[in-house]
Amino acid sequence: MFPLSHMLKSFVRSGTLKVIDAEGGVHLFGGDKPGPNVTMRLTDRSLYHKLFLNPELHAGEAYMDGRMSFEDGSGLRDFLNLFSMNRSTLANYPLQNVLKRISRGVKRFQQANPVGKAQQNVAHHYDLGNDFYKLFLDKGMQYSCAYFADDDDTLEEAQQNKLRLIASKLQLKPGMKVLDIGSGWGDLALYLAAMEEVDVTGVTLSKEQHELSNEKARRAGLSHRVRFELLDYRKVEKRFDRIVSVGMFEHVGVHHYGEFFAKVNALLDDDGLMVLHSIGKMSPPGTASPWLRKYIFPGAYSPALSEVFPVVEQNQLWVTDLEFLRLHYAKTLNHWHRRFEANREKIAAMYDERFCRMFEFYLISAETMFTTGSQLVFHMQLARKRDAAPIVRDYITDVQREYKLKEAERLKVLEGARELTPA
Repeated sequence: MFPLSHMLKSFVRSGTLKVIDAEGGVHLFGGDKPGPNVTMRLTDRSLYHKLFLNPELHAGEAYMDGRMSFEDGSGLRDFLNLFSMNRSTLANYPLQNVLKRISRGVKRFQQANPVGKAQQNVAHHYDLGNDFYKLFLDKGMQYSCAYFADDDDTLEEAQQNKLRLIASKLQLKPGMKVLDIGSGWGDLALYLAAMEEVDVTGVTLSKEQHELSNEKARRAGLSHRVRFELLDYRKVEKRFDRIVSVGMFEHVGVHHYGEFFAKVNALLDDDGLMVLHSIGKMSPPGTASPWLRKYIFPGAYSPALSEVFPVVEQNQLWVTDLEFLRLHYAKTLNHWHRRFEANREKIAAMYDERFCRMFEFYLISAETMFTTGSQLVFHMQLARKRDAAPIVRDYITDVQREYKLKEAERLKVLEGARELTPA
């Protein structure tokens, strides 16, 4: 087990980790702070060195392949919570500290998302198949952080709350032209058009999302005002009164931020507003998990806010409002995981057990980053002019109340378009 055991002794400061090695030997590592009690079994001797050299990559791979398993308790969830709670001590271990610095040095290449490559990266994850995503997302197939106004909200209610919150910050007026960058399966664009007489163009790089979104617009009778294009946002030429982007900025890459905000400035009318919904973090700049980058989101990264604000300033945009959703994504991911587990047999039949273990690792590890890690979600409202939005925030609450009253009648048109989640 050496040198892995040497690293684990300094790593575990909260909770306890019992490791049963490939020969049946038992090793106990524990700190003086409370935390999960985890029993982990390793069945492959090569993991001793692999976990020592790159634990963030090889732990996920070992779980996917069944070479790492857990003996009691909540298993994977407890292990990932323990890992997240002790992450800072791992980062301070001499070898890991060096590797982190090397990784930061090649960050530009890890997050390269030029035109063309960006579509390949998106297809890796979002083109897994609409039938797959129906099994764990809400009826509108929104694959981003929901907004839980109440702890008892269902996933559908919380996602509707999110749409209402974002729409309220856009200050929509009849006749406006709206651009949705990274439009997903189209629910936000359709919601905006249902609430107000606006014209919405959505752009996505996912073929699966593009086809289903246009079909949903047609079924909702809104295709005359809502259209979706298979197009990189950098190729959009028209100007818009409003721009919105939800869950797409994480795929831009730090070294493309200047390009992103310059394009926003060019596309936005003088009196226009943009709402940017993205995962970020409250910690200093770093790098994405190597396992997440390899298996789930190639080229993706959740930025530190210190990496976003300077580029916004350089592109002469006003930040007219900023809001943080700190625990809402943890709740969202928990809902997704429970639905995923309820449909695990169907998903295994679509793919295989290794895929299920991969996605389970992704969903739970992502949730822990919002409960014990540094991640959060931010809403940044941007404008070219300082007075493009009201100077007090009351309007955000007022519009939400107005839209909630409208929804019962106006959203009937969307119900037939929204894909029902299989039981």
